[in-house]
Amino acid sequence: MAPTSSLLIRHARILLPNGEFLPGDVQICDGKIVGVAAEIVASGDREIDASGLTLLPGVIDPQVHFREPGLEHKEDLFTASCACAKGGVTSFLEMPNTRPLTTTQAALDDKLRRAAEKCLVNYGFFIGATSEILPDLLSAHPTSGIKVFMGSMHGDLLMDDAAVLEAIFAKGDRLIAVHAEDQARINQRRQEFAGICDVAIHSQIQDNQAALLATQLALKLSKKYQRRLHILHLSTGEEAEFLRQEKPSWVTAEVTPQHLLLNSSAYETIGSLAQMNPPLRSPRDNEILWQALLDGVIDFIATDHAPHTLAEKAQTYPNTPSGMPGVETSLPLMLTQAVAGKCTVAQVANWMSTAVAKAYKIPNKGKIAPGFDADLVLVDLEKYRPVVGKEMASKCGWSSFEGWNLTGWPVVTVVGGKVVFENGKLDTNVRGKALTFDADM
Repeated sequence: MAPTSSLLIRHARILLPNGEFLPGDVQICDGKIVGVAAEIVASGDREIDASGLTLLPGVIDPQVHFREPGLEHKEDLFTASCACAKGGVTSFLEMPNTRPLTTTQAALDDKLRRAAEKCLVNYGFFIGATSEILPDLLSAHPTSGIKVFMGSMHGDLLMDDAAVLEAIFAKGDRLIAVHAEDQARINQRRQEFAGICDVAIHSQIQDNQAALLATQLALKLSKKYQRRLHILHLSTGEEAEFLRQEKPSWVTAEVTPQHLLLNSSAYETIGSLAQMNPPLRSPRDNEILWQALLDGVIDFIATDHAPHTLAEKAQTYPNTPSGMPGVETSLPLMLTQAVAGKCTVAQVANWMSTAVAKAYKIPNKGKIAPGFDADLVLVDLEKYRPVVGKEMASKCGWSSFEGWNLTGWPVVTVVGGKVVFENGKLDTNVRGKALTFDADM
């Protein structure tokens, strides 16, 4: 049978799996890459002239909060996936703190159904752990893993009981991803700093020690049970140095662009738009996290995209919610660092795509090679333009990086062989697919 659809990307600077660049063409048929060469003679149903552009594997963002169901006034799966497409994010893994919580197969199925109807990009969802330890925690599928909130959470998802936490590590072999903050220390420091309304106090209440204590406990349990562990949004130098000494081969860690590029001085300029969990830290923490990322102590990058309305952010601390949007700016933020010499473009692609696919065992993603899915992004590494919050596709309409002058903005985003974003315009008819995970039962 002849292919039902074909796409040719010509004259691109193609990032190959070995980290080298090839000036050439990429041939795509029925959503798969079938050819990568200096020149491909065949023609396609559609051809894109990528002269002057760099072709990278599409970003896989492994930690987002897209707010649907239950909190759609902040964001929903359609608006968030539009933001993904504009940002070169072709797949995402979404967290369980929606309403209702994603703690059962039924809730997971509901999210998958919603995503199939609304998402312009590929999607996967975590299952949330509660103190009840519901049976679906081990059987629900498809899922990227179990999400455990050790702190900075309230209600059923807060897992601040060490005995219950150990019971989760002790049973099954599904990946456990932890938000590592020690709730007891946070509670104690909230009392110490009670009555202070300056949002900058957030970084002192949820301090470096709160993060380190939780990461140490998670790693201890992971080692005891040889359990696959992923540490979400690492934020402190202390944690990075601890993992440099203690991290076994089956443990991975991630960092966000904001924990690399912003620090607690941001409260002075953007106020609560700098508030997130775990909080922004010191410039020294930025430096240590960068080095840990470059050295492979930290494995990849996630955004922790967690939008709130500007009205919610305008409240007085501690009533201001924690979180910031990120999927639309993460790739240009990191590529701007690469062009500035902080890292390489190949490293950025590894941290934001290849290494994520490997860690979560997502087949056929994260590389530009025959047989891989055609999830791709063409970026312009020559032009710079500023971040403008009100132009964001994310429903919240703001960015903590407002005014930052960035390069590497996506020009074309391809999901499953279909052009979903091109030269500023979205094709909202494109739909992604549910991700599969080789480790999923």
